[in-house]
Amino acid sequence: MIVGFHFIFSAYGFWLPNDPRGSWSSMVRQFDLLRYGPSTKIQTTQSVADAPHNQELRHTAKRAMKYPPVKFTGLQARAIARGFAEASATHEYHFHALAILPDHIHLVTAHHDRHIDKIAAHLKAKATMHLSQENLHPMERFKKANGTKPSPWARNFWCPFIRTPKHMKAAIEYVENNPVKAGLRKQHWKCVVPYV
Repeated sequence: MIVGFHFIFSAYGFWLPNDPRGSWSSMVRQFDLLRYGPSTKIQTTQSVADAPHNQELRHTAKRAMKYPPVKFTGLQARAIARGFAEASATHEYHFHALAILPDHIHLVTAHHDRHIDKIAAHLKAKATMHLSQENLHPMERFKKANGTKPSPWARNFWCPFIRTPKHMKAAIEYVENNPVKAGLRKQHWKCVVPYV
């Protein structure tokens, strides 16, 4: 039985497909990144963020990307939360924890009948829409002649399923503490509802 989802959305450039710690990617799509190694596909659902790795290689690879890595500001985080809230109101998603960090986002939701791919696409689209509407899109300076902008998001997302109430409570606690662990203040978002 699945009681919820723990979505992790990466900003563009946060976690590369050939990150030396491992990734959930099966290919490297950008040619300039290939010189830093093939994809580092792993199967674990456990975080590898703290795994020892070649940090210099990781930083050098990021400099080879087409655009600089996205780093969300506090105002951009607020716009993202507004986008998530709008998506939630449209499809009745229930958010139990949300942490918007400069380079990635953690979101714990209740189970929903929509496929996780559709939920993720909907959330990222609404967040991007609000960034644009509030003139806060982080890729604005790379706008093309036709008005389109590169996405501020990594192509994929990660979403471990939450299968028990105990696991749900642990995921909520992890997400609520994530900003503090990163040296930021604890976050409180209006779109988050308590888990009962």
